[in-house]
Amino acid sequence: MAGKIFLNGKWVDHDQAVVSVFDHGLLYGDGVFEGIRSYGGKIFRLTEHVERLYDSAKAIRLTIPYDPRQMSDHIKSSVRTNGLKDGYIRAVVTRGAGDLGLDPDKCQTPTVFIIADSITLYPKQFYDEGLSIVTVPTRRNVPEALNPRIKSLNYLNNILAKIEGKLSGCVEALMLTDSGFVCECTGDNIFCLRQNVLLTPPVYLGALKGITRGVVMDLAAARGLTVQETPFTRHELFTADEVFLTGTAAEIVPVTRLDGRVIGSGRPGPQTRALTAAFRDLVAQEGEDAYAV
Repeated sequence: MAGKIFLNGKWVDHDQAVVSVFDHGLLYGDGVFEGIRSYGGKIFRLTEHVERLYDSAKAIRLTIPYDPRQMSDHIKSSVRTNGLKDGYIRAVVTRGAGDLGLDPDKCQTPTVFIIADSITLYPKQFYDEGLSIVTVPTRRNVPEALNPRIKSLNYLNNILAKIEGKLSGCVEALMLTDSGFVCECTGDNIFCLRQNVLLTPPVYLGALKGITRGVVMDLAAARGLTVQETPFTRHELFTADEVFLTGTAAEIVPVTRLDGRVIGSGRPGPQTRALTAAFRDLVAQEGEDAYAV
């Protein structure tokens, strides 16, 4: 567990890092966040994550009390302060404390905290042998209700799907759109490959524009794969050669079974393995050094 948490400009012990019960982030999920990775003390795609954090905040009319450069410095400091090399950083900005009403203007001062800690989203076995997932009844929120480009604290939609997946014996679940198209999993983007064509749902369907998603799309194109953002159904997943998930915390994890059906050979495929190797090479080379002061 992290030793020190950055909270509203101060460093506090993790067991002393508390927010008001009147905080709109707690009461209403009124806030935004980013999950970021550190590899060997270098923070991967820090600028992109910070830009997305500020875009999300702007979209909900939330003013972050630091400029992007200051926020980046605080994120780096969180890594250094906790002596973190390989780990995960969670930067959160809430509307702050107000009253019991919905009015965001009653919240005078945003709450900002940054956690830098270790993370293991899935056991190594799933990366070696593949993940089994299930399609759940809960559909992904329609973008017109809550735009997926806003990485907000409103994750109940995903949590309900996660509950349904776990009740079916799977640690991850596939969410469809209201029209039945593949959208994303509860915490990760999804890709399927067939005959060197790599498909992923477009963000306008309700999928998060994931940063790891974008990195993998670039790596796939560099390998000569045709990458397409296009709507598709579970049929494409059932008949795919390979399926995998991407996310900051998950990185790249192969999927070898969906709804009890074996995908491809039933083992992580060669392109998934190659993309994983390329991704690991990239994160070992890129990133902003948190310890360079």
